[in-house]
Amino acid sequence: MRTVSRLRPVARRRFGRRLLPASVTAVVAVVCTLAVVVGFLTVRPDRAVAATSGWLRTSGATITTADGRPYVIKAVSWFGMETANCAPHGLWQIGLDAGMAQIASFGFTTIRLPYSNECLAGSSTSGIDASKNPGLVGKTPLQVMDAVIASARAHGLTVILDRHRPDSGSQSALWYTSAWSEQRWIDDWVMLAKRYRNDPTVIGVDLHNEPHGTACWGCGDRSRDWAAAATRAGNAVLAANPNLLIVVEGVEQQGNNQATWWGGGLADVAAHPVVLSVPNRVVYSPHDYPASIYPQPWFSAADYPANLDRVWTANWGYLVQRNIAPVLLGEFGTRLQTDTDRQWLTRLVGYLKTNRISFAYWSFNPNSGDTGGLVGDDWVTPQRAKLDALAPILGRSAPTSGPSTPAPSSPAPSSPAPSSPAPSSPAPSSPAPSSPAPSSPAPSSPTPSAPPSSGAPSSGAATASWQLSSSWNAGYVAQLTVRAGSTAKNGWSVSWADPSATGVANAWGMTCAVASGRVTCTGADWARTIPAGQSVTVGLQANSPGPAPQSPVLTLR
Repeated sequence: MRTVSRLRPVARRRFGRRLLPASVTAVVAVVCTLAVVVGFLTVRPDRAVAATSGWLRTSGATITTADGRPYVIKAVSWFGMETANCAPHGLWQIGLDAGMAQIASFGFTTIRLPYSNECLAGSSTSGIDASKNPGLVGKTPLQVMDAVIASARAHGLTVILDRHRPDSGSQSALWYTSAWSEQRWIDDWVMLAKRYRNDPTVIGVDLHNEPHGTACWGCGDRSRDWAAAATRAGNAVLAANPNLLIVVEGVEQQGNNQATWWGGGLADVAAHPVVLSVPNRVVYSPHDYPASIYPQPWFSAADYPANLDRVWTANWGYLVQRNIAPVLLGEFGTRLQTDTDRQWLTRLVGYLKTNRISFAYWSFNPNSGDTGGLVGDDWVTPQRAKLDALAPILGRSAPTSGPSTPAPSSPAPSSPAPSSPAPSSPAPSSPAPSSPAPSSPAPSSPTPSAPPSSGAPSSGAATASWQLSSSWNAGYVAQLTVRAGSTAKNGWSVSWADPSATGVANAWGMTCAVASGRVTCTGADWARTIPAGQSVTVGLQANSPGPAPQSPVLTLR
């Protein structure tokens, strides 16, 4: 998704290294190879517990284990390593092992781990509580990735690495940008393939998250042909580790002139499959979301939700039904707050189960602005309604409470801005959203939100209102609702005073800048034009060491 979008800052704390007494450490080292230290598990790579599935391969439309048994990947995304924190979100509130234990208890087999190339090159992380994760103190992002994989392995989970963004600021339509070349993209993938080639915990690589915009499939233009680029990168990865699954997402604009979700269109695979140097390694991975993310035309059809099966089959389900290749539905998620969304999820779960399609739910994190997560804002309480809805494909009942780890005695930093699901794309005649606006309030925060403040309305005039979603000592997340008056607004901007703001880490539905003590945001993509009498809800994550604005005066132009 839009990491969604997916960005979350967290409270910065002074980290101290907590050590066991030397005598205890010696005993632990002799007795076992696993050392549990205040919620963080260290696993010696040379004595790692084998992942439950081991290396996987494909056969027709089926993913199989090495000995040929059919296997369904049941994954969930735990995002954060693609954001400015360069670490999984929530580690300001829970231990890494506690999160892994809970994910395993829900019935998932796999972690989809988003990252950015910028974080791979980074030297530090943020948003990690040292008292809950002492083993992560002072680690580089790559070393944190090592720790995530080790913890997954220790809890019987496997990992799919997901190149979610080139940098930590925003997603890219293509697999390269002016700052991050195709060669850098491939080189980083080769580096990761080599780093984990002796560890079957890492079963696959999701080459690039949500190709969209000008990205095409099999069009022959090297600068935008995603299928050709996936072939180049896939072959380079397999040269480093021939055991990996190569996960290839779709595109937004398909050859049949039908637009769908970012990364969601695979209708052209039948004519232009990705063929790699090592056979039986390609898994295709569309994304799909409900009407609360974006009102795709099929949601308003007279035969909704029965029509959804036809939509999915045309875009990607045919690959399984015709035994062409396996599919892993790489993202799907919802706040589950509307009847339309509930119908969508029920129908989708049935479709996945009937066709034995692998999946990766978005997301474990509660701080995904437009979908929420599988746990509450405390990062512990299971979201029972969602887990019950997923039970037919998870294969077990959802637990009624979190793992037996003590809950924090005081509120943890509020969750950062959404790393939201990839924006849905509108019908071809309208611009594709860069990141769907949350259809419902962002996750609640321990910090009480101020009542919405509004730009002063006049009869028939446009208005803007502000809702503080969460705040911590390094920033805040806020939502703005902009409503057009009696005439449509074709372009708009809103600004407010914030003397403490130093920058904007993430925004959805608008672009933002900070200058002279003011934050100014301009409507963009799907939120740029607002029909008369209609509204859009957009948001941002601001970097600010001072107090978050509670009820700022908004200037709407």
